[in-house]
Amino acid sequence: MSQPGHPPHDPRFASPLAQPTLLVPPPVAPPRPVTPRMELPRVRRTGAASIWIFALLAVLLVVLVAYFLAAIGPGSSLAGMLLALVPLVAVFFALRAVDRWEPEPRSLLALAVGWGAIASVVIALGVDLLLILAFGQADTFLAEAFSAVVQAPIVEELAKGLGVLLILLVGRRAFDGPVDGIVYGGLVGAGFAFTENIQYFAIAMIEGGTAELGTVFFLRGILSPFAHVMFTAVTGFAVGLAVRRGARGGGVFGAWLVGLIGAVALHALWNGSATFGDFFGLYAALQVPLFILFILGMLALRREEARLTRQRLGDYAATGWFTPEEVQMLATAPGRRAGLAWAARLPGDRRPQMRAFIREATALAAARQRLVSGRDPKAAVEEKVLLDRATAARAALFAR
Repeated sequence: MSQPGHPPHDPRFASPLAQPTLLVPPPVAPPRPVTPRMELPRVRRTGAASIWIFALLAVLLVVLVAYFLAAIGPGSSLAGMLLALVPLVAVFFALRAVDRWEPEPRSLLALAVGWGAIASVVIALGVDLLLILAFGQADTFLAEAFSAVVQAPIVEELAKGLGVLLILLVGRRAFDGPVDGIVYGGLVGAGFAFTENIQYFAIAMIEGGTAELGTVFFLRGILSPFAHVMFTAVTGFAVGLAVRRGARGGGVFGAWLVGLIGAVALHALWNGSATFGDFFGLYAALQVPLFILFILGMLALRREEARLTRQRLGDYAATGWFTPEEVQMLATAPGRRAGLAWAARLPGDRRPQMRAFIREATALAAARQRLVSGRDPKAAVEEKVLLDRATAARAALFAR
């Protein structure tokens, strides 16, 4: 039994003295309002290594552009790129809507798209070239079926999955759970589909003209813009779930392998339906239900994110940092909408201050979860900074 004034004993630790102190201290003074000249310290959520990764992507982009110019020409490449932008923009805004609860750093979102669009494609093309050099070009149906149903799913999902791992390594403090994993994995898949679509659309236009191009655009841009997104999102989900549960090292890598197997299986099933079966029949009977399940799963995960936000902010409400009513407002979508509507009626329209309060409090809840799970040794420092930012944002909301 714990003694008065001491933290309760967590059964995961040998004694109360061996466990980390995670109690939230009560506020010692009212937070001072933020003035236009006042700058609170920013929380760095991505590592400096991301700069080198972007430099590598820039070099690979030059190689990729040279390949497209040589293989299909500048005019066809440009036309294919413009058409490929249509599904990419649709997918991007859909994933941004998923990411609205706790938005991820823009640098990591750009890294996810860039890795998928550039590095993953270069890896896949490189493997294709090595296999051709080793075994020669095979034009038989069996060889093409093997390439579509076995080689492509394994190589492409491995290349895209490496991007998910890389994002976790350089932005671990911004990779908080399954929703983050789905967003990052989905954007990697969207980037890959974008570059792949450039080639498909350009070749269709060269070989079959407008009619062939229209058919390919309908199949890839209208019917299946989320195919690669869903495949790699499975890998991201598995990694995010492991991270949420506090896994490290081998635990995360094991989850990544499990997610990768799931992504490869879905990819092979998709390609196999186009190679061996009735694509439209299997699309209606299998792919559409899978997509519906994907959407329902996302909605369930969003509800779990809201529940976790409410739980973690409740830790601060218990010691007086927030009121229970504020926690309810911050941790629910209807509460946030009501809070923004209320802020709009304040003198000068204080919705920007309310958005800042919501943003900082949500980031604070995520930092608190990393601290509680023990997976981020720097979370205590980040928690203090975000707590100052959240209370200062609230003070600005009520400032006269």
